[in-house]
Amino acid sequence: MNTQAQTPSALAETPSGKAAADENFPVGSFLLPRHLRPHIALFYAFARAIDDIADNPDLSPDEKCSRLDGFASAIRGENNDPSYKKAHDLRPSLAETGADQQHCLDLISAFKQDAVKTRYESWDELIDYCNRSAAPVGRYLLDIHGEDKADYRYADALSNALQVINHLQDCADDYSDLDRVYLPQQWLRDAGITHEVLSANSSSPALRQVMDRCLEGTEELMRDARHLPSKPRSTRLALESAMIVRIADKLIKKLHTEDPIATRVELSKPQYLACGLAGVFDVAFRRT
Repeated sequence: MNTQAQTPSALAETPSGKAAADENFPVGSFLLPRHLRPHIALFYAFARAIDDIADNPDLSPDEKCSRLDGFASAIRGENNDPSYKKAHDLRPSLAETGADQQHCLDLISAFKQDAVKTRYESWDELIDYCNRSAAPVGRYLLDIHGEDKADYRYADALSNALQVINHLQDCADDYSDLDRVYLPQQWLRDAGITHEVLSANSSSPALRQVMDRCLEGTEELMRDARHLPSKPRSTRLALESAMIVRIADKLIKKLHTEDPIATRVELSKPQYLACGLAGVFDVAFRRT
């Protein structure tokens, strides 16, 4: 039976209620060019829709993959099923802005993986996932600004760092709600523990050791990521990049000292504002 064909249009998406305001980083903020913000909104809506499907605990893995395949087909222009409206809306936007549709297909590939894979053996395996679940977002932003694809390296590093930060923030919820563990299994074994420690009320010293290894890997990514704000020709994109770099650095510092098992580790509004101002000064200093 073709499950995709049997999926009613009204049920293709499974909205979680999450929105751009729930993200760690600004989505289509006022710093970016006004004429590009509607395109970014379409891209975000598409990404949010497919991510919500992958994260829906009430769908089977087969059903998730079937719906995600429908979105892939719609992005490629191979169906006109209104179930996948967000993909149909995005397709002309991609053509207008010159963004590669492969970024969307890579996201779908990652979210299909989320539907069937719940453990990651090594850091390299985790980064391979991040290269499809996070890096396409940074690449998309470079594309629509007409920037050099050689700078994908720096955007990938920042996007992947943000993804790992998010995994650490949500590690307890990911395990309890979806039975997903993004902490490398090899590192858990090295520390003499299993993923079951994520069910505790606070981090043990051994789990803290694993988290710190993840943060060390994230800091390594940030060495490349910090070059990103100096690369774009677009001053507005440079400002946005500098602010996000500051946000990532601040979250890494907080995760080193606070326990994401015991509490939600996030930035306050004043801290976000401080990151934004620091990013503006960074770019102003570089460009003068």
